Amino acid sequence: MNFSLLSGAAIFIAALLSLPILVVLVNVVIGDGQVWQHLYQTVLVEYVHNSLLLMVGVGIGVLCIGVPAAWLTSMCNFPGRQFLAWALLLPMAFPAYIIAYTYTGILDFAGPVQTFIRELTGWRYGDYWFFEIRSLGGAMTMLILVLYPYVYLMSRAAFLEQSANSLEVARTLGYSNPQAFRKLALPLARPAIVTGLTLALMETLADYGTVQYFSVNTFTTGILRTFYGFGDVAAASQLAGVLLLFVTVLIVLERYSRHRIQYHNSGIKKASSRRIPLGRWQGVCALLFCLLPILLGFLIPALVLAYWAMFKAEFIADRFLQLAWNSFYLAALAALILVSLALVLSYAGRLYKHKAVHASVGLSGLGYALPGTIIAIGTLVPLAWLDHQIIDLVKHYTGQKIGLLLSGTLFALLFAYTVRFMAVSLGAVQNGLGKIKPSMDMSARTLGMNSWKVLTRIHLPLLKGSILTAILIVFVDVLKELPATLVLRPFNFNTLAVRAFELASDERLVDAAPASLMIVLVSLVPVILLSRSISSDVASSK
Repeated sequence: MNFSLLSGAAIFIAALLSLPILVVLVNVVIGDGQVWQHLYQTVLVEYVHNSLLLMVGVGIGVLCIGVPAAWLTSMCNFPGRQFLAWALLLPMAFPAYIIAYTYTGILDFAGPVQTFIRELTGWRYGDYWFFEIRSLGGAMTMLILVLYPYVYLMSRAAFLEQSANSLEVARTLGYSNPQAFRKLALPLARPAIVTGLTLALMETLADYGTVQYFSVNTFTTGILRTFYGFGDVAAASQLAGVLLLFVTVLIVLERYSRHRIQYHNSGIKKASSRRIPLGRWQGVCALLFCLLPILLGFLIPALVLAYWAMFKAEFIADRFLQLAWNSFYLAALAALILVSLALVLSYAGRLYKHKAVHASVGLSGLGYALPGTIIAIGTLVPLAWLDHQIIDLVKHYTGQKIGLLLSGTLFALLFAYTVRFMAVSLGAVQNGLGKIKPSMDMSARTLGMNSWKVLTRIHLPLLKGSILTAILIVFVDVLKELPATLVLRPFNFNTLAVRAFELASDERLVDAAPASLMIVLVSLVPVILLSRSISSDVASSK
């Protein structure tokens, strides 16, 4: 495996994965502007307004839950802290659109909560006020419940790394515990908090299923509506370009927040080695505060889905098994492709320090910052063009008519997944390679091994854990992905996510429960592994 082959492969992979983004950007420029002008005059302001409000609401919500919960579980002693430290991650197993379907079934006019209120009081529709779940506020609430773990996880890691000496100095200066948190611990953790907040806001911008189901017009719903309704790729790309600008601003702000800011932990003792003991009532309040997001974000919707799936849903075993098979083999195939390409990119970056190679590795992970709607359109356009070129070529030389070979097939779907989730796979593999000392490579080469043998005989056995982690995370991400699958799936090909979305859109919320529950149960696996890691950290920091 020489330089030209490996580095060339890395550059080629990066170029392919950058293609959807380039296609969207080119279409932004070449569009004729008629549909765009119509969108500008009618709905663009609404898209911007709703997207901004959604970001602000979700941002405030995840900060108000994630940061205090991280502080309480890492810096304070109260009953149930060790359980809560990992249980607060459980809502990550729920895709936002599934928790939205579940709470709609619970809180809608015909749901059990409002039905109970009417039976108890004798009130009729219009006699009382009740929170409207199908609204912008409802979408905010659903997204907050499943996205706060991003802020919690990053914040808790930062708090655990803070020095106990710093807090002791704060106490000698006369700071109370709340003042020490506000004036010392919070500023020290700011880079980690901003990183978690940025991830949550990017997921908010990328969401399609929740806002579509709640009829909240945002960029993601507008892009697909323009694409299907007007059949105008350029106008859809122009909307995608505006959304891309939002994402870019978020990334720039996150990088700027860490600009020239470095915090060093000079103390040997971690802050968690001297946790703050809470009084009886303070401990009860801390316990209830941390339990509430677990209850609302995981336990209640999980129990409701299980009840619907077991006792209420119309269950056809053959159809469900087909959906599960479609979802699982598609996710498994995507995971294997992604991990294989990530190995090539990561190994090229390890062997060669050339700027072109490192730039290629960086470009390959850009897709994760983009919503699935943008990637789907950017994938479909070039593949459709290539299909038509092949069809014309075959017809010219053979006179035969052939169908589409790339667009509208699993190839297009797998390519979009590769663009969307390469950063996830790449991060896990690079992290594993980074733990292997370069001296091991040098020793192997002195024994006559070439780069290929070093990779297969030394690196791959040591990377088993990282590779399995990457496969598992990508598998679950593909299983939950909705907008890209909706746009690019082959005709008459359904997955669990698509079927749950279709049934919920037809107001068959109970029938959507088996597919939704299966997605949640599979998604629990990486969350449990992450929770075990958190638990080991808790045990080591006691």
